[in-house]
Amino acid sequence: MDFQDVVRRRRMVRRYDVGRAVPEEIVERILDNALRAPSAGFSQGFGYLVLDNQEDIARFRDSARPDVEPENWLAANVETPLLIVVHSNKDAYLDRYAEPDKGHDDRSEDWWPVPYWDIDAGMSALLILQTAVDEGLGACFFGLPADRIPVYREQFGVPDNFMPIGAISIGYSDEPPRNLSKRRKPVDDLVHRGRWTS
Repeated sequence: MDFQDVVRRRRMVRRYDVGRAVPEEIVERILDNALRAPSAGFSQGFGYLVLDNQEDIARFRDSARPDVEPENWLAANVETPLLIVVHSNKDAYLDRYAEPDKGHDDRSEDWWPVPYWDIDAGMSALLILQTAVDEGLGACFFGLPADRIPVYREQFGVPDNFMPIGAISIGYSDEPPRNLSKRRKPVDDLVHRGRWTS
């Protein structure tokens, strides 16, 4: 399979064969690739909670289930054989960039133009998604309801300095293939060369 075949197959999957576990060697490959994501200053301010049994995944659903309209949240309804929650750790970046070789003498966030801790964690999430697809699996990135994050933290013992930026369900797809090519925006609407507007 060439690169274009892989790109064409990339899609978010929401229904999985829950009875078919993801082999451990694939899980390890997914995590190994995630750990190699770029990180500003090689801060490596990301962390992952891996849930691979149905009891833990049910506990995740319960912790993510909001009181109002829980049906609108994939986090509250996800059924999957493998779930990886991706976290960013801002402190790792603030600490790293307060070191002498980085030219700052404090841990201020003020000079950061964007939150690189979240961006880098997002890049690691993309590597998880790409590796899953390359292994013939389906995957879907989704967010947690903000007001349920404290409950999630308490349920799984997640330290306060690790922020869940989202979760990724992974498994063997149990839904028919979809063709979303008609919904894809034209390249010229998204890619601007030389200058944004003429």
